[in-house]
Amino acid sequence: MLLIEEFAAGNAAATEKLVLPFDSRCKSRLRTRLMSGEECGLFLDRGTVLRGGDRLLASDGRVVEVVAASESLMEAVSGDPLLLARAAYHLGNRHVAVHLLPGRLRFAADHVLGEMLRGLGIKLAEIEAPFEPESGAYGSHGGHGHSADGEGSGAKIHDHFGRAT
Repeated sequence: MLLIEEFAAGNAAATEKLVLPFDSRCKSRLRTRLMSGEECGLFLDRGTVLRGGDRLLASDGRVVEVVAASESLMEAVSGDPLLLARAAYHLGNRHVAVHLLPGRLRFAADHVLGEMLRGLGIKLAEIEAPFEPESGAYGSHGGHGHSADGEGSGAKIHDHFGRAT
Protein backbone atom coordinates (compact mmCIF):
# COMPACT_ATOMS: atom_id res chain seq x y z
CA MET A 1 0.00 0.00 0.00
CA LEU A 2 1.27 3.46 -0.95
CA LEU A 3 1.87 5.72 2.08
CA ILE A 4 1.27 9.47 2.04
CA GLU A 5 2.58 11.39 5.04
CA GLU A 6 3.32 14.92 3.85
CA PHE A 7 2.56 17.70 1.42
CA ALA A 8 4.65 18.04 -1.73
CA ALA A 9 6.97 21.04 -1.82
CA GLY A 10 6.38 23.85 -4.29
CA ASN A 11 4.31 23.32 -7.41
CA ALA A 12 5.46 19.78 -8.17
CA ALA A 13 3.56 18.21 -11.06
CA ALA A 14 1.15 15.51 -9.93
CA THR A 15 1.27 12.08 -11.53
CA GLU A 16 -1.65 10.66 -9.51
CA LYS A 17 -5.06 11.91 -8.35
CA LEU A 18 -6.93 11.26 -5.12
CA VAL A 19 -10.66 12.08 -5.35
CA LEU A 20 -12.33 12.51 -1.96
CA PRO A 21 -15.53 14.06 -0.57
CA PHE A 22 -15.14 16.73 2.09
CA ASP A 23 -15.80 14.39 5.05
CA SER A 24 -12.90 12.17 3.95
CA ARG A 25 -10.63 15.17 3.33
CA CYS A 26 -11.03 16.03 7.05
CA LYS A 27 -9.45 12.77 8.20
CA SER A 28 -5.74 12.68 8.97
CA ARG A 29 -5.75 8.87 8.95
CA LEU A 30 -7.51 7.27 6.00
CA ARG A 31 -7.22 4.11 3.94
CA THR A 32 -8.45 4.86 0.41
CA ARG A 33 -7.66 4.44 -3.29
CA LEU A 34 -6.11 6.68 -5.88
CA MET A 35 -8.07 7.38 -9.05
CA SER A 36 -5.97 4.65 -10.69
CA GLY A 37 -7.38 2.14 -8.18
CA GLU A 38 -4.13 1.75 -6.23
CA GLU A 39 -4.64 1.49 -2.47
CA CYS A 40 -3.08 4.22 -0.35
CA GLY A 41 -2.97 5.27 3.27
CA LEU A 42 -2.98 8.87 4.47
CA PHE A 43 -1.04 9.57 7.66
CA LEU A 44 -1.08 13.36 7.94
CA ASP A 45 -0.74 15.76 10.87
CA ARG A 46 -3.73 15.69 13.17
CA GLY A 47 -6.28 18.37 12.26
CA THR A 48 -5.25 18.48 8.62
CA VAL A 49 -8.04 19.18 6.13
CA LEU A 50 -7.20 18.58 2.49
CA ARG A 51 -8.45 21.00 -0.16
CA GLY A 52 -8.93 20.43 -3.86
CA GLY A 53 -5.63 21.20 -5.59
CA ASP A 54 -3.41 20.23 -2.66
CA ARG A 55 -0.44 18.12 -3.67
CA LEU A 56 0.83 15.29 -1.48
CA LEU A 57 4.13 13.45 -1.54
CA ALA A 58 3.87 9.66 -1.55
CA SER A 59 6.50 7.44 0.08
CA ASP A 60 7.80 6.38 -3.36
CA GLY A 61 8.28 10.01 -4.51
CA ARG A 62 5.13 10.33 -6.61
CA VAL A 63 3.09 13.50 -6.27
CA VAL A 64 -0.64 13.02 -5.70
CA GLU A 65 -3.15 15.80 -6.40
CA VAL A 66 -6.20 16.01 -4.17
CA VAL A 67 -9.46 16.45 -6.09
CA ALA A 68 -12.64 17.55 -4.31
CA ALA A 69 -15.31 14.99 -5.27
CA SER A 70 -18.74 16.12 -6.39
CA GLU A 71 -21.28 15.82 -3.58
CA SER A 72 -25.02 16.30 -3.08
CA LEU A 73 -25.37 19.91 -2.02
CA MET A 74 -27.97 22.61 -1.68
CA GLU A 75 -27.17 25.98 -3.19
CA ALA A 76 -28.81 29.11 -1.81
CA VAL A 77 -28.90 31.97 -4.31
CA SER A 78 -29.84 35.60 -3.79
CA GLY A 79 -29.00 38.96 -5.31
CA ASP A 80 -29.78 40.51 -1.90
CA PRO A 81 -26.58 40.51 0.20
CA LEU A 82 -28.54 41.01 3.45
CA LEU A 83 -30.77 38.00 2.74
CA LEU A 84 -27.72 35.88 1.92
CA ALA A 85 -26.00 37.08 5.11
CA ARG A 86 -29.12 36.14 7.07
CA ALA A 87 -29.03 32.64 5.52
CA ALA A 88 -25.32 32.31 6.36
CA TYR A 89 -26.02 33.43 9.93
CA HIS A 90 -28.74 30.83 10.44
CA LEU A 91 -26.61 28.04 8.94
CA GLY A 92 -23.61 29.08 11.05
CA ASN A 93 -25.79 29.22 14.15
CA ARG A 94 -26.44 25.51 13.54
CA HIS A 95 -22.72 24.79 13.00
CA VAL A 96 -23.29 23.84 9.36
CA ALA A 97 -20.23 23.84 7.10
CA VAL A 98 -20.83 26.46 4.39
CA HIS A 99 -19.06 27.03 1.08
CA LEU A 100 -19.24 30.76 0.28
CA LEU A 101 -19.37 31.95 -3.33
CA PRO A 102 -20.37 35.31 -4.86
CA GLY A 103 -24.15 35.60 -4.51
CA ARG A 104 -24.61 32.05 -3.21
CA LEU A 105 -23.96 29.59 -0.39
CA ARG A 106 -23.53 25.83 -0.60
CA PHE A 107 -24.05 23.28 2.15
CA ALA A 108 -24.56 19.52 2.40
CA ALA A 109 -28.04 18.58 1.19
CA ASP A 110 -30.48 18.61 4.12
CA HIS A 111 -34.22 19.05 3.60
CA VAL A 112 -34.76 20.58 7.06
CA LEU A 113 -32.14 23.28 6.45
CA GLY A 114 -33.54 23.79 2.97
CA GLU A 115 -37.01 24.45 4.35
CA MET A 116 -35.57 26.86 6.91
CA LEU A 117 -33.88 28.91 4.17
CA ARG A 118 -36.92 28.78 1.90
CA GLY A 119 -38.86 30.23 4.85
CA LEU A 120 -36.45 33.17 4.80
CA GLY A 121 -37.22 33.74 1.11
CA ILE A 122 -34.04 32.14 -0.28
CA LYS A 123 -34.16 30.31 -3.62
CA LEU A 124 -32.56 26.86 -3.36
CA ALA A 125 -31.34 24.33 -5.88
CA GLU A 126 -30.11 20.80 -5.30
CA ILE A 127 -26.80 20.35 -7.09
CA GLU A 128 -23.85 17.99 -7.43
CA ALA A 129 -20.57 19.91 -7.03
CA PRO A 130 -17.25 19.89 -5.18
CA PHE A 131 -17.62 21.12 -1.58
CA GLU A 132 -15.00 23.49 -0.14
CA PRO A 133 -16.52 25.02 3.02
CA GLU A 134 -14.93 27.83 5.00
CA SER A 135 -12.15 26.73 7.33
CA GLY A 136 -13.17 28.76 10.39
CA ALA A 137 -12.02 31.95 12.04
CA TYR A 138 -9.69 30.62 14.73
CA GLY A 139 -7.06 28.77 12.72
CA SER A 140 -3.49 29.97 12.41
CA HIS A 141 -1.37 30.20 9.28
CA GLY A 142 1.74 28.12 9.19
CA GLY A 143 2.05 25.67 6.34
CA HIS A 144 0.12 23.29 4.20
CA GLY A 145 -2.19 21.86 6.84
CA HIS A 146 -5.81 22.97 6.93
CA SER A 147 -8.40 22.86 9.64
CA ALA A 148 -12.13 22.52 9.11
CA ASP A 149 -12.97 24.31 12.33
CA GLY A 150 -9.60 25.53 13.56
CA GLU A 151 -10.91 26.00 17.08
CA GLY A 152 -8.46 24.84 19.71
CA SER A 153 -6.85 22.31 17.39
CA GLY A 154 -3.62 24.20 16.82
CA ALA A 155 -3.96 23.16 13.18
CA LYS A 156 -2.18 25.09 10.45
CA ILE A 157 -4.33 26.55 7.69
CA HIS A 158 -4.11 28.73 4.59
CA ASP A 159 -6.21 29.39 1.58
CA HIS A 160 -4.99 28.84 -1.95
CA PHE A 161 -4.43 32.53 -2.61
CA GLY A 162 -1.68 32.65 0.02
CA ARG A 163 -3.82 34.43 2.62
CA ALA A 164 -3.82 33.30 6.21
CA THR A 165 -7.30 32.39 7.43
